[in-house]
Amino acid sequence: MDNTSVLFQRAADIPYKVEEGSADIGITGLDRFLELGSDSGDSNVVIEALGFGSCELVIAVPDSWIDVDSMYDLADLAFDFRENGQDLRIATKYPRLVQNHLLTYGINYYSIVQSSGTLEAAPAMGFADIIADISSSGNTIRENRLKTIDGGSILTSQACIIVNERTLREDADAIKSARILLELVEAYVRARNFFRITANVSGDSPEEISKKLATEPNVTGLKGPTISRVYDGESGNWYAVTMVVPRDILIKTVDHIRKIGGGSLTVSQENYVFEQESTSYTVLLNSVSKSSML
Repeated sequence: MDNTSVLFQRAADIPYKVEEGSADIGITGLDRFLELGSDSGDSNVVIEALGFGSCELVIAVPDSWIDVDSMYDLADLAFDFRENGQDLRIATKYPRLVQNHLLTYGINYYSIVQSSGTLEAAPAMGFADIIADISSSGNTIRENRLKTIDGGSILTSQACIIVNERTLREDADAIKSARILLELVEAYVRARNFFRITANVSGDSPEEISKKLATEPNVTGLKGPTISRVYDGESGNWYAVTMVVPRDILIKTVDHIRKIGGGSLTVSQENYVFEQESTSYTVLLNSVSKSSML
């Protein structure tokens, strides 16, 4: 891409670099952005889910706490701690997100223990009572004799794209490059959920085959099938049917095509699926326009 440089940074530094304007666009974890970003700053999320880096920010307590199974139990325990002159100690790298979550359950008596190292060992080592940390599979939490609780899921996160609205607004060439990037990424992410099916189906006319396909709802493609005559040098009436369908109905569509007399099916993964307009670029333009009026 013209007018574009790629800079590799630590995920935790990317929200700062975009916010200060050192970079126009950043790819980082949604959890990092929501924790480190400024509510009144210049950066904003334009694509929340890129389909990789999936994780969950959760609260975990010692599994020996048999009476603590929910956030409401934790609220009662925090009050008991306070009655005994102590605060519930929570080890986390996400104090902002954790505090907001605790407030929604009315938990006001606690202290945050910030740590840059491994958090799962904090309760066993004695410098915290519970933890709030990122988890992918939950194995590390269980291995350290911890458990998650009902209501303890703070955030489901994955890689996202953030932009600096101010720097893009001030640079026409940069926003043109941003549009190309967002269009390609958005279309690529969308395409992973779609497959192109091509099959030979016998029939008297395209209209007849179209009606047969329509007997099974939702398997006629994004807008409908493309049907064209197959010239095989024989007297049979064969037509090539092509359609793009979502991943979750792929087998259902294949079965339906077989049912109406189709064969020689080929299936391929789409590389890009562009909609009539780019959602992420529209979000960018709207946010840039709003910020320019402030």
